[in-house]
Amino acid sequence: MSNFQLIPAIDLLGGRCVRLAQGRYDEVTRYGEDPAAVAARFAAAPGLRRLHVVDLDGARTGAPAPGNRAALRAILAALQSRNIALQLGGGLRSLASVEEWLELGVERAILGTAALRNPELVREAARRHPGRIGVGVDARGGRVAVQGWLESSDCSALDLARRFQDAGVAALIHTDIARDGMGSGPNLEASAALAAALSIPVIASGGVGSLDHVRAAARRPGIAGLIVGRALHDGAMELGSALEAAACC
Repeated sequence: MSNFQLIPAIDLLGGRCVRLAQGRYDEVTRYGEDPAAVAARFAAAPGLRRLHVVDLDGARTGAPAPGNRAALRAILAALQSRNIALQLGGGLRSLASVEEWLELGVERAILGTAALRNPELVREAARRHPGRIGVGVDARGGRVAVQGWLESSDCSALDLARRFQDAGVAALIHTDIARDGMGSGPNLEASAALAAALSIPVIASGGVGSLDHVRAAARRPGIAGLIVGRALHDGAMELGSALEAAACC
């Protein structure tokens, strides 16, 4: 089996499954009232190993959103019997919130804003929970954006990633915000450059719109995985076909 992972994404806003365009909260497309049903449909695809979930309310407000808690618990229940791992990001900015979700069954917690503003939290979480902490590096024009992508920083994606080279994090998720939700293709050049500079596995995200994009990512040296969202929800791509495309390369 290839080590490369194709990872479907579910974004939660107000307890519903949605997608944003380039992270803009004023450009929301809703895909259903029942995120757990979406998770169950994804979970039925042969070969799926991991699901990526983002609490968009939490990412914006700085704390896990109460309105999404029930949806997250239902998603965890839908995945449990199929042995599919869940990685969760959005609003995880304290050790208590990270550990709460890990105890509830989340396999990997992804910290983005905290990685920039509180790197010691990431280090402590990774020390306490080896293999279960990831770092989200979300960049606009090569510069890191935080707080649900609403605030930009002067820190480059590479500089942020290098801070955790020796922290023991399980993975780094790199998103090019300008491509996210647009279907024009992920920024594989930037993701591969991060991978070449680091020993941390790099997962690319943002802009996947076709099976050719999946194959290109799977063939790209250094890229450990690819997160796909809108294309699966829109029906532009079928998850089984995407998993096959990822495995064949």
